Amino acid sequence: MSAKTSSELREHVRGEVITADDTEYEVARAVHNGMIDKRPTVVVRAANAGDVMTVVNFARDNGHLLSVRGGGHSGPGFGTNDGGVVLDLSRMRSVRVDPKGKTARAEGGTTWGDFNAATGAFGLATTGGIISTTGIGGLTLGGGIGYLTRGHGLSLDNLVSADVVTADGKMLVASETENPDLFWAIRGGGGNFGICTSLEYKLQPVQQVYWGPMFYEVSEASNVLRFFRDYIADAPEEMGVFPAFQIAPPLPFIPENRHGDMFMAMVACWSGDIGQGERQFKAFHDVAEVKAEMVGPVPYPAINAAFDGLFPPGIRQYWKGNFVKELTDDAIAAHVQHGPHAPSVSSTMHLYPINGSCHRVAPDATAFGHRDANFSMVILAASEDPAHDAVSTQWVRDYSDAVAPHSEVGGYVNFMDDDDEARVRANYGVNYDRLVQIKRQFDPGNLFRCNQNIAP
Repeated sequence: MSAKTSSELREHVRGEVITADDTEYEVARAVHNGMIDKRPTVVVRAANAGDVMTVVNFARDNGHLLSVRGGGHSGPGFGTNDGGVVLDLSRMRSVRVDPKGKTARAEGGTTWGDFNAATGAFGLATTGGIISTTGIGGLTLGGGIGYLTRGHGLSLDNLVSADVVTADGKMLVASETENPDLFWAIRGGGGNFGICTSLEYKLQPVQQVYWGPMFYEVSEASNVLRFFRDYIADAPEEMGVFPAFQIAPPLPFIPENRHGDMFMAMVACWSGDIGQGERQFKAFHDVAEVKAEMVGPVPYPAINAAFDGLFPPGIRQYWKGNFVKELTDDAIAAHVQHGPHAPSVSSTMHLYPINGSCHRVAPDATAFGHRDANFSMVILAASEDPAHDAVSTQWVRDYSDAVAPHSEVGGYVNFMDDDDEARVRANYGVNYDRLVQIKRQFDPGNLFRCNQNIAP
């Protein structure tokens, strides 16, 4: 791309056009994963949907690789590239709430922190992630798993409509009544079909929740995991809870002499009647002695940022994940063998339940291809020290290999890394073939390929 073409692009967009000659370039090219060090030729911080359309046309007509970035949390760093165009939506973050209709429309660069702050003012929420800086777009298009999943479904189950810029540079509305094939595909097919410049969600009354982490001795891991398996099968759907292996961070509620020790943790969120919260948490205290905890009533938007300190921008990350139908005793044994050896305080395994409301959606109703799974597992190693990269990566791979025989072949696309290309068909599951057909319709040239790619 020549300086002339970059200059021409500046003339046609409202937002910032940043190249290596600009002082903002080093910041503009960075994504959340500090392992990713790529140098795009140009980064465009779009100001509006018109800018998005212009950049799509520019990249397509000139044969440039195109990366699309919302929150920038893609583990493989799909929000940037070498030598191509990066379309950064992070300036497009407005949220408009309709409290009467219980819906909210948010621009494509909105983070879950932005969204929850806006909807929380009205005592409303929808299913989102557990890190506030995650973008709503990437999380939703891949699925959307969080504290409210069991009661209210995946984020994509709450999507009402989206404004989508497709590979031909046109803006389409995707909903049940407009472009329904496109609407079906973006709910689980990731960013393969276009760029969502705005997304409309239905909301639920969620204001105060009873929430918090509880830490058990790691020697209790087997007992806690078996309890979790049995408990979550028919637990009230207002309960969102997941187990984790967690090195104790230096937080006030953890005894100082235990900082840095490995624990088995449970993080629970009761979104029902707040007066029942303590009673609903009793089972977590009965299974084993809780050595440290910070639980109680809290506004729902606050919990979305609770773990941000463990996952700051620039932290170096490597991911693996699988869907799980049954948490067998053999699977638990594999977890207990590998989980306690997490190499850093920001390295962990989370086992998210996706039963309840998720199972009441037909397997072919959306593109999300694993409605029969009961859990979505993620193994994440993260550290701010490059010297830890090799050890971190090996821990994830060894752990993933150990639990793979007890898991499904496919995993959640949002938990995949850049070496998971061979798993694409399995990750999209039973709906993969239909996704390919719709990809051929809306992106036959595969312009949107910086993702867990569905090749046309």
